[in-house]
Formats: sequence, structure tokens, C-alpha cells
Amino acid sequence: MERLIPRGREMQEFLNNLERWVRLQEAVLDTFRSYKGQIDQSDRLDIVIAIRMAFNHMIRTLKAFDQWLQDPFIVSHIPKEKLLEVWNTTFKLLELLLELDIKHTSEVRDLIEDAYHEGKLNPITSQLREILSTEERRGDTSSTLSM
Repeated sequence: MERLIPRGREMQEFLNNLERWVRLQEAVLDTFRSYKGQIDQSDRLDIVIAIRMAFNHMIRTLKAFDQWLQDPFIVSHIPKEKLLEVWNTTFKLLELLLELDIKHTSEVRDLIEDAYHEGKLNPITSQLREILSTEERRGDTSSTLSM
């Protein structure tokens, strides 16, 4: 019969992994906090890179949280109050993200429309978007250029 309760060594390794994850998350948080003050003086490329790095880490963290919630061993030990805490924070994050997406998408749409009517669209990116859009309509998805 297989042993259901982890052995002492296995449990210690599991707990050490959790502790390493917490230390990693704290280090990442400290890094982003220390970099936050520099963003206002950064150029557009550095701002895009910072946003993408933040998105990538958020995605990684969300995937880890999702895996965590799929693990019966973990979930069976989380009290309802902790799950409600996670839900309430998750809802706040979701709400903020959706509000940001709605606002940002609407504003960028207006900026692009204004640039179009004023004849100020970037000719290179506009031409590439048209080429890629044509390829997608034909079903050719082999292009590696992302727009």
C-alpha cells in the first residue's frame, strides 16, 4: 500500500520549495519597487520593457496560483477564510485590469483614429500591419512578425 502522508524528508523539501518561492517573490517585488521611481524618466522602450516584464511575472504568478488551487493536498489545507481572501483580492485585480484595458483600448483607438484622419500614421508599421492582415486572411500564419 502506497504511503499517502509525505515522509519527513519529502515534507521538508516541499516546505523549502515554498520558502524559496516566497523569497523569490519578495526579491521580484523589491526589484520592481526600486525600479518604479525611474520609470517616469525612462524612454518609451524602457517603459514597454518594464510593462512586459511585469506582465510576464504576473502571468507566471497567476499560473502558479492556478496550479496551487488544482492541487488537492494544498486546497485541502486552506481554510475558507483564506480562500475568500484570495477571491476578494483576485476580484479587485480583475476589476482593475478590466478597467485599465477598457480605458487604454478606448484611448489608443481614438489616438490611432485621429492619426489616421490627420495622415500621421507610422508608414512602416501601417504597411506591415496591412501585409500581415492580408496574409492572415489568406490563412498564411507562417509569418514571425508580430503586430
